[in-house]
Amino acid sequence: MVTGQASGQDWQPAPLSEVVALFSKTAAPWWIAGGHAIELATGRSFREHHDIDVLVLRRDQLAVQEVLAGWQWWAADPPGNLRPWRPGELLPVGVHDVWCRPTASAPWRIQVMLDEAEGDDWVSRRDRHVRCGLADLGAVSAAGIPYLRPEIQLYYKAKQPRPRDSVDFAAVLPILDTGQRAWLVQSIDSTYGPHPWIEQLGE
Repeated sequence: MVTGQASGQDWQPAPLSEVVALFSKTAAPWWIAGGHAIELATGRSFREHHDIDVLVLRRDQLAVQEVLAGWQWWAADPPGNLRPWRPGELLPVGVHDVWCRPTASAPWRIQVMLDEAEGDDWVSRRDRHVRCGLADLGAVSAAGIPYLRPEIQLYYKAKQPRPRDSVDFAAVLPILDTGQRAWLVQSIDSTYGPHPWIEQLGE
């Protein structure tokens, strides 16, 4: 839950094409995440979206301020209090969500998620034992859009699956190969323990 002056569910997510156009201006790596990433992996749209997520490495976080210059950026301080993200401020580990909107009176348009990296490895913010090479973190759609690989997105969704997360899991499960399934099973088990998705991943 998010509280504070900028709280609320006043979201009007930016179209995927707008987000891609904005973030394509930076040389820093970025990936479409969330439900849109699952749809990019499957190659089809199959549900509504109430927001749009972009993943950026924490070490590249200031690229977000450059890409969205002139926008408002609000950091979600745990346990969910929104507060302004000051220009040039480096958000610490533990703050991994930023809500962005063009003006103070506009609805929220883009959510940025900050994730961790060590050298050439991505490291899960939930479990340091869960990691992969940065080169394997994302994929690129037929239209040239970078997106978070589905097994990694599902790993995050597995914490407390909502109905839409279960829809995403069912949609992408058929296209996961043996390696992706094995990585996801091991990662879910390491972080969350017994989980209903594990049995389905083994089928």
